[in-house]
Amino acid sequence: MSARVTQRGLWFEEFEVGTVYEHRPGRTVTEADNVAFTTMTMNTQALHLDAAYSSGTEFGERLVNSMFTLSTLVGLSVAQLTQGTIVANLGFSEIKFPAPVRHGDTLYAETLVTDKRASKSRPGQGIVTLEHTARNQRGDVVAVAVRQTLVQCRPAGEDQA
Repeated sequence: MSARVTQRGLWFEEFEVGTVYEHRPGRTVTEADNVAFTTMTMNTQALHLDAAYSSGTEFGERLVNSMFTLSTLVGLSVAQLTQGTIVANLGFSEIKFPAPVRHGDTLYAETLVTDKRASKSRPGQGIVTLEHTARNQRGDVVAVAVRQTLVQCRPAGEDQA
């Protein structure tokens, strides 16, 4: 009989403060991604949609919507950290976009576990604070976000890896 492994995120007990997780593969951002996300979210900012306008800005071209960048940053972490183990996102803080993302850039993410504690009001769950960082293919930091998540503790009888 062969073993069966189901991909999942980490149980609360498996998170270790100070650990950095590198999330791979990266995600190359296309013009279609940017236009679809920007129009889907009703963001009419010309800097994301209007090539003629954007060519006259200090950037000289359209930029990727920063909310797409944030969503992709968090999304890149899901399979490794929270797939099937998260209860809820509790909040985001210290969101920064120190450099723009352009069409054709590839985003790579990493996450530092900065804090964790058992929930006082929800037995069997814990709060984990994660600092997500996105870099482009040149290693430039393009986004940083601190996120608090509510995560399930390991269920009774669940094998430890």
